[in-house]
Amino acid sequence: MDNPFWIALATSSLAALVTSLGIYTIRKYADWGHRNTTYFICFAAGVLIAASFLHIIPKSFSMNPRAPLWLLAGFLGLHLFNRFITAFVCERDPDKKDYTIGVIPMLGIGFHSLIDGCIYSITFTVSILMGYLATLGMVLHEFPEGIITYLLLVRGGFAQRQATILAFLAAAATTPIGMLVSYPMITSIDQHRLGALLSLSAGTLVYVGATHLLPRAEQEHKKYSLVALAGGVLVTLVIVASKS
Repeated sequence: MDNPFWIALATSSLAALVTSLGIYTIRKYADWGHRNTTYFICFAAGVLIAASFLHIIPKSFSMNPRAPLWLLAGFLGLHLFNRFITAFVCERDPDKKDYTIGVIPMLGIGFHSLIDGCIYSITFTVSILMGYLATLGMVLHEFPEGIITYLLLVRGGFAQRQATILAFLAAAATTPIGMLVSYPMITSIDQHRLGALLSLSAGTLVYVGATHLLPRAEQEHKKYSLVALAGGVLVTLVIVASKS
């Protein structure tokens, strides 16, 4: 199978499968997951912040001179959406006061996974080897991404079934969807546009990690939360170094 389309579809589907496996695993061991949610939040914050600053932002800045504006747009855009959800959903319905802890990360991760799908299309079209290298780096973070998305949705008040479906749609299904949507437009998604999309994605991830997840985790004063944060940063360092 040397057709770039089918290889990109297969690898993006593999990424979705790995994410789904993370969702399934954490739902099966739900009690353990709930007891350690704070640690997962800290770990997720470390991964999202470190991945943004160490890889996504530098890459996007090298591809598009206006990337800083897209970075700011992603950050402020998700902030405004968070304000909207808080004002029109959480404050009007006390039963949904914690929805933002699940919804906002789900949106940030979902958008980033959609961009991942575009990257599969582009890299495999340029070079099969480049595509496989990109796959190696991206698939490594899919399993914890599924766990994190599911746990935060449950923490935000969603029922387990709802959280499973939403986590799958946002964190898993978006990757092959992004690949399928972007592949026909591959010639128009040049380096300039991809840089803008990457920077927009980084802005949402920085917002999720730094201003949404970490403050929540700090409220609970768990003994090893700092270790979990450092673990997320360390895992990202290893992944970034392996792709260099």
